[in-house]
Amino acid sequence: MRRINGSALVIAALVATVGALAFPVWSYADRSGTGVSNLAAGTVNTQWGPLSAADRDLIVRVRLAGLWELPAGQQAIERAPTAAIKEAGDHLIVGHTDLDKRVRIVAAQLGVELPNQPNEQQQGWLQELTAASGKEYEQKFANLLRSAHGKIFPAIGAVRNSTRNSLVRQLATDTNQTVLDHITVLEKTGNVDFDAIANDTAAGSTASPTGPPPPAAGVSPGSAPPVQPGDGVTATSSPSPAAPGNVNTARPEPSDPNNLLQ
Repeated sequence: MRRINGSALVIAALVATVGALAFPVWSYADRSGTGVSNLAAGTVNTQWGPLSAADRDLIVRVRLAGLWELPAGQQAIERAPTAAIKEAGDHLIVGHTDLDKRVRIVAAQLGVELPNQPNEQQQGWLQELTAASGKEYEQKFANLLRSAHGKIFPAIGAVRNSTRNSLVRQLATDTNQTVLDHITVLEKTGNVDFDAIANDTAAGSTASPTGPPPPAAGVSPGSAPPVQPGDGVTATSSPSPAAPGNVNTARPEPSDPNNLLQ
């Protein structure tokens, strides 16, 4: 795959302004009065099924992710402080090159206008990475990107669950695979601060924790019985397409039969 100069892309991202974002980016979940009436009000019909505001939000967020994460990946390869950071940068480039082509095709089919520059927060992250060096750079790279991927991960699942649009459903599926791959390879760098991520997540949560009670000291619960089919039933599929710690992102090249990408 051809790779262009990462520094040029990073510099271009840093000088961009938020005003270049032609499409308003907002979180559907944050809107007041969310419900069936708001869903209907923000939804338009397409030949692939209804297109909701949440669907459009995900399309734009996928595009925005590539606009800053791909330059960040190129910068990581150019600096290459460790093999693990370089590997993570490689995955960012490959994953977002693929996703960007897919999201541009979907957006063109559905008539969704896409931004061409990272948003203000993403530009700030790129500035932080550019200013850092040595171990500080490794830690910022791993944690800024791991945090960003972790925050979009549940949003992808929510849209994948609720969308009635077949193009958005497939895009969510493809994005989910890529984001999980990036989360996995960023964690393999050994620089992710899981305590900080947990605290950040807890700070934004208002619900009380649920689940079974904490384990009692000195008490070992009995082994749970297996979940298994009854006699005479044989299953042949594999539970995972890849070895533990690896995510299979192999998929056919996106199709553009109508030459939507000029």
